[in-house]
Amino acid sequence: MELELVARAPRSVALRLAVPGALYHLPRPLGWRLTGTGLDRQGVTDRAVTAFHDLPPDSRIRLEVQGFAPLTVATLPCTGATTLADAADAQAALDALPLGGTLIVPAGRWQVAPLLIPSGRHLYLAEGAELAAPGSRDAWPLLTADQGGSWEGLPDSCHRAILTAIDAEGITISGPGRIDGGGSRGDWWSWPKERRNGARRARLIHLIGCEDVTVLGPTVANSPSWTIHPWHCRNLTFAAVSVENPPDSPNTDGLNPESCDGVLIEGVHFSTGDDCIAIKAGKRSDDGDGAHLAPTRDIRIRHCRMERGHGGVVIGSEMSGDVTDVDVSQCEMIDTDRGLRIKTRRGRGGTVARIAMRDCSLDGVDTVLAVNAHYHCDHDGHSPVVQSRDPRPLGPLTPRIDTITMERIEARGVRLAFAACLGLPEAPVTGLSLTEITASFAPGPPAPPLMADGILPVSGAFLLAEHCQISTASDLPRGTLTAKDFAPC
Repeated sequence: MELELVARAPRSVALRLAVPGALYHLPRPLGWRLTGTGLDRQGVTDRAVTAFHDLPPDSRIRLEVQGFAPLTVATLPCTGATTLADAADAQAALDALPLGGTLIVPAGRWQVAPLLIPSGRHLYLAEGAELAAPGSRDAWPLLTADQGGSWEGLPDSCHRAILTAIDAEGITISGPGRIDGGGSRGDWWSWPKERRNGARRARLIHLIGCEDVTVLGPTVANSPSWTIHPWHCRNLTFAAVSVENPPDSPNTDGLNPESCDGVLIEGVHFSTGDDCIAIKAGKRSDDGDGAHLAPTRDIRIRHCRMERGHGGVVIGSEMSGDVTDVDVSQCEMIDTDRGLRIKTRRGRGGTVARIAMRDCSLDGVDTVLAVNAHYHCDHDGHSPVVQSRDPRPLGPLTPRIDTITMERIEARGVRLAFAACLGLPEAPVTGLSLTEITASFAPGPPAPPLMADGILPVSGAFLLAEHCQISTASDLPRGTLTAKDFAPC
């Protein structure tokens, strides 16, 4: 077997150990050895994507892992490094770095005002380092809609994140340290859908119009709202990151790429108060305006672990700019409400297409696949325009869902349904394929498997479908329900 490089920074690299059967964890721990100039380290890893830190910049590193051919990789160059000595000087230290320079955050807790990362700079969080946001909103500058501020798919002012980059290229945020977004300090979680100081809540890492950005290794925790939010970005890598938010924290999604092209998410551990990964492409305003929209495409999600969140991988409901070519493979989902979830509604427009989930394991999930074209979001979500099962005229505001593939999926302890698919009568879901599915059930109290009006509570069902074209490689298991059992409308 061959080791594969996933990501690199001046002082960190992440490798993929593509052992057959590996998900987030390896089937069994493997020993490793790392050598280079002045380096000789050994250890054991139990993760398919393993990060190595505290490496010399611009150096060749030889990595040996039990059962694999050795691999030599090079860390990125660094044109100069500054070690943070005073939290009050953090922004000045970043601004003073030469192009290609690194700000090193050493061990200790460093409370900083929200930082803006310039192009071509690197941030490294050493072992034991914690970069912490202030609790009071008085220290948080605002980000206007003209600067790339947004909220749930529309341009809007918001508070700036503890780490923000705008129109930047060639940034890395790496290291084994921690970034604390300050969500539990102050009042962030008490106004989830409101504005304060004329602005929406802050993210933790906010990337706006950026290109070639790598986040490798750190733990990001305690976010005021969405944890990592790339908006209109290209060529992003998130590797061996941990996302930790309390289960009762509101709308603290883990990673939300919105209108992005080319995103790799590998070896990331999510434990959040909302969706683990939520892929978005903006939404139209009430008057149908979509000048701010752009597509999201080429999203690859591998060897991740999703725990507790509302959904493992979610698409929408903000998908008006189109979401296409999403590939989810070799992931573990534990006690999430849903596994793969696609949600939209009339008025969104846009297309969700070519979405695949393969070779994944799910345990204790309510509904493994949830596809819902009557999602009751926004102020008019329960209106007849959104919820009626009668056909309506097709037009530019009609959303479409096509080519959804579920292949080699093992689901244990499914509570509500393996798959629930509710399309529009005027635009049915097409190309849904279920192949090599293994499912066992642990039925509990019946509940609706989708957030739409008129859905019957179920428990322990395999497939529920209305206005949805489905193909399977074999007969459906017992427990399959028909449309009349699904939506009593």
